[in-house]
Amino acid sequence: MIKNLLILLTITCFGVVEAQDTTNAAVVLELFTSQGCSSCPLADTLLDEIKKEYKNKNVFVLSYHVDYWNRLGWKDPFSSEEFSNYQRDYAQQFYSNSIYTPQLVVNGSEHFTGSNSSKAQAALKRYGSLTSTNSIELNEVRHSGNTITFDYKISGSNFKRVTLALVVSERTTKISRGENRNLTLKNTNIVANRIVKMNASGQVVFDVPNWIDTQDKLSVIVYTQDASLKTTGATKINI
Repeated sequence: MIKNLLILLTITCFGVVEAQDTTNAAVVLELFTSQGCSSCPLADTLLDEIKKEYKNKNVFVLSYHVDYWNRLGWKDPFSSEEFSNYQRDYAQQFYSNSIYTPQLVVNGSEHFTGSNSSKAQAALKRYGSLTSTNSIELNEVRHSGNTITFDYKISGSNFKRVTLALVVSERTTKISRGENRNLTLKNTNIVANRIVKMNASGQVVFDVPNWIDTQDKLSVIVYTQDASLKTTGATKINI
């Protein structure tokens, strides 16, 4: 359980994450997925492959688990109504009348079926050649008990919001019911908590969910978005 992460009130401090070099592109891939969706495992696998292939590059992958497939017999333990609503925000920006899984959104600019490898690679090449307009600096990262606290600062213009995601590197789950029953699924960079800020600087306090344990590798991925949710910069720190 989370109480085992730290004994008493021991505080671990991490170094500063330097502001991202805006001469480099930041590519953010957001996969809307569900353990209750039979079409999602292939997309989950592709996201994991992309994470490994682009490990040392400015590519940031996130799995947002939606909750609307929970009615099919399996409740996704990582799902959230908040993430479903975030996907609906994208639907409005894309002038779409419906939402679906697996959906891969790249830099908030385009979307397609999350298992489509050729489209994903083409998008990575396309957005990887662009220049970010915002740089992000993270300071004073502290992990104390069941909270993670840090300061952030955004440089540059054109952003309207800052999305901050607490991410679990990977989890493997045995599915006993629903469309994926009897399968063992691996999910990558699972968003455990998400906070949205509108200011160029400030402090963030993440509550760490109680399903996270001492064996989980955690990170924080931060990305800026403009008024139409297009990505304008991104960075990451491992906890």
